Amino acid sequence: MPIFATLAGASRARRSALVLVLPLVTAVALAMAAVVVVSPGNAATATTIKRWETRLAGLGCNVGRIDGRVDAHTRTAVVRFQTRHRLSPSGQFTTTTRTRLMAATAKRCDVRPVPASTGTGRRIVISQRQDWVWLVRADGSIRAQGGMIDAEWLDKQWYTTGSYCGRPARGNPRTNYSGTQWLYHFVRFAPCGVAFHRVPVSMRTGRQIHPNWYLGTDEKTSDGCIRLSATMAAEVWDFTKVRTRVRVV
Repeated sequence: MPIFATLAGASRARRSALVLVLPLVTAVALAMAAVVVVSPGNAATATTIKRWETRLAGLGCNVGRIDGRVDAHTRTAVVRFQTRHRLSPSGQFTTTTRTRLMAATAKRCDVRPVPASTGTGRRIVISQRQDWVWLVRADGSIRAQGGMIDAEWLDKQWYTTGSYCGRPARGNPRTNYSGTQWLYHFVRFAPCGVAFHRVPVSMRTGRQIHPNWYLGTDEKTSDGCIRLSATMAAEVWDFTKVRTRVRVV
């Protein structure tokens, strides 16, 4: 048989093999793309992740877009759910987290009871473990609550809103600033510059330096102050028109 004929036959065989193999490779690649690793040793399809995201959204955990992707926004929602249920805040869909999430007894992230042993009467309670703040009326009812970001170095004790280190208790709610950032609704409660205020707003862009969906987590750090949403910061400002006790736990 002529050599060129043998080579031609081999070439046809290779092309036939490629025709059979390429669809298989494509199918495997697509299948792999549809799988998202959500924690060490665990994987889930985008469809399954959407189901978890939908559940988080229904529980007020601020999950962001329900798109089957475990991004930074999704992870902060998982952290809020985990701290609400006294789980380790890993931000991952661990086996325990998934079980608690899908259970009928799962609790909402945005409504939480005031921690026990934080006193009585009118007060503000800060939980560093939950990254959460409560404004408690004299009768024990909750006026407002929400997530926070702090530096987690405050001692677990009582404080009181007011002037510290010769600095005023309250800055102008609309014009108080530090460097190139506005610190709206600034209320001091601990030495020397520790205060409640809204997430800092850039003077240059007019936007917050990070989105509200970081609140209630340790994804960002503060310089010692308690960062809050605009709504919650305004609530604290109004609540502290009179000296107010602050309990950190």
